[in-house]
Amino acid sequence: MLEARSVAVVGASARPGSFGEQMMLQLLRGGFDGHVYPVNPRYEEVLGHQCYPSVGAVPAEVDLAILGVANARLEEQLTASARAGARSAVIFASCHEPAAPGRHTLAQRLTDIARGAGMTICGGNGMGFVNVERRLRACGFSEPEDLREGSVTVVTHSGSVFSAWLHNDRGIRFNLAISSGLELTTTAADYLHYALGLESTSLIALFIETVRDPRSFRAALTAAERRDVPVVVLKVGRAVETRPLVEAHSGALAGEDAAYDAVFDAHGALRVHTLDEMADTVELLVGGRRAGRGGLAAIHDSGGERAHLIDVAEDVGVQFADISTVTKARLKGVLEEGLPAVNPLDAWGTGLDHERIYAECIRALLDDPDTAAAAFVVDLTTQEARDEGYLQVARDIVPGTEKPFAMLSNLRSAVDRGDAAWVRDLGIPVLEGTASGLAAFRHLFEYRDHRALGPPQAEPAPAAEVADRWRARLSEGGVIGETEALAMLADYGLPVVRARRCSSLEEALAVAGRLGWPVAMKTAAPGIAHKSDVDGVRLGLRGESDLREAYLDLVARLGPEVTIAAMAPAGVELALGVVRDDQFGPLVMVGVGGQLVEVLRDRTFALPPVDVRRAHRMIDRLAARPLLSGVRGAPPADVDAVARAMTRLSILVRDLGDCLQALDVNPLIAGAAGCVAVDALVLPRTGDPADLGETRRVDRMGAS
Repeated sequence: MLEARSVAVVGASARPGSFGEQMMLQLLRGGFDGHVYPVNPRYEEVLGHQCYPSVGAVPAEVDLAILGVANARLEEQLTASARAGARSAVIFASCHEPAAPGRHTLAQRLTDIARGAGMTICGGNGMGFVNVERRLRACGFSEPEDLREGSVTVVTHSGSVFSAWLHNDRGIRFNLAISSGLELTTTAADYLHYALGLESTSLIALFIETVRDPRSFRAALTAAERRDVPVVVLKVGRAVETRPLVEAHSGALAGEDAAYDAVFDAHGALRVHTLDEMADTVELLVGGRRAGRGGLAAIHDSGGERAHLIDVAEDVGVQFADISTVTKARLKGVLEEGLPAVNPLDAWGTGLDHERIYAECIRALLDDPDTAAAAFVVDLTTQEARDEGYLQVARDIVPGTEKPFAMLSNLRSAVDRGDAAWVRDLGIPVLEGTASGLAAFRHLFEYRDHRALGPPQAEPAPAAEVADRWRARLSEGGVIGETEALAMLADYGLPVVRARRCSSLEEALAVAGRLGWPVAMKTAAPGIAHKSDVDGVRLGLRGESDLREAYLDLVARLGPEVTIAAMAPAGVELALGVVRDDQFGPLVMVGVGGQLVEVLRDRTFALPPVDVRRAHRMIDRLAARPLLSGVRGAPPADVDAVARAMTRLSILVRDLGDCLQALDVNPLIAGAAGCVAVDALVLPRTGDPADLGETRRVDRMGAS
């Protein structure tokens, strides 16, 4: 399909301005040098090419049939193309028709036709594709005539985004652009695999609404990692598509979008949130310069805009380089009086000899060992001459460094397009907006940090009989209550409180005596997932009278079954969890714990395996992370212990994940001496055993 040498244009037309004419114009203007066969019974010739009454009348084998017909004729024309031996097709129409009882949808019928004939389809409900390398335009819409070959592949579910990228005026060039639409037979994952097989591909830009082939999609992201090809993703539908809540807190917190964050994070794909951020990120990364250690150095000609950049950097999450005393001394030797030698740097004084001052300051900043990348932050308003001023400075600087270097303009609408194009022709990215430009630098650093992680480190696992025993128990179904869930965690090496289930006051008193006072008492009544919701928890019971009073209250309201547990030491309440995503399988969660777990929604998710380094990254992303460092006189918590508990939970997921619907550890109390799981809930997964086995194979494939 993407390398077709013979193309039938079904619905081709000689009528000026028609869609059929545009399909032919795009194919011919792109420089396609293969065989072109217009198909339309109304014409004998279209744009100098013999026209055929049907695709079956074409006298040669057809690699690609471009179907420029309405929904009502799609089935007929795809069937005719299949019978004629066409190997692939592009469908632009929406593939929608009124529903009819007992009849498959048009989209399903088209898919069945294609699969039965061994055909691939691009679309429907898309704008086709442009293979710039092959000079093949399977598109019926007006696109720029002068598309030059580049190294960026764009795959998008949105046809408008496809066209917007092709019309960009930033000098971003493509080897391949695809509007994949409904993906009737060929998914974004297939296109990614193809693009990664092209030597020219240095970056992939992806605009998606969903992933239709999760296993192949993850395999493609893995292949991109191996080739050091950044994948920049804009996944839409964050606030709209959420899956139904499950009984466990961690499930309620996940939603569909958390799984995408986890997948992208696992493979180092860079998630952006606007098209402007995407464009700045693509432009910064496509040049191939990679960031070393350290942060961002920035030089300005405005104190106000420098303050604005510092504010936005805090919001975006960009760290500035901590420049050395040597660098500061170099700056002081160049700057005019009254300008502090700091980073970010405002180097504008009187304006006298400013080209030399800026050039020497930028070189000093770039030479600093903590500078990973540099931004020349000036508004690219029109310069009278390009061989002087800021443009001259940028031209002279870039050949002398291998570090990422970009010009960053604070107001996109003020950028002079001619000056920007001149700078870009020098190989210098021009980032068009404070927030989007800083986000691009953050993604540059994120890509560096992901590659520095390397593959997950192997963690020791419990004996095989442990996994076998718990798999057998999970296969029995039913909610696994607190004490049994804690036992499961303990078998996998997570620290847990000592706890026993009791059915009478006498038993509760005896257990409390053995555990040692004070103790906690919680209802163990069947069907109660969250005990605090029914006022079923009593803490700090210091003796028999406290326990007796608490037990009589609980038994009167909730029944005789209780759990007696040792009191955990004071600390920060966290939550660990496992929740199953319908597409990508089980996710590991860490977040703020206690009764506010669902209110604060401060949590991060990851695909297993999670080693200690990845666990620390997840913890560091929590808004509540400063609490673990100790506040108001409290000692710092043992964050390493929390990270180790997360790795043990990841091992549990590896062994039992296909049998789990959800798992809650809430709270996990983190203190100075370690961490301990105080309460736990396990929900076994229900379903066909064959399905569970297939899921397990997918999960282990992803883990490897």
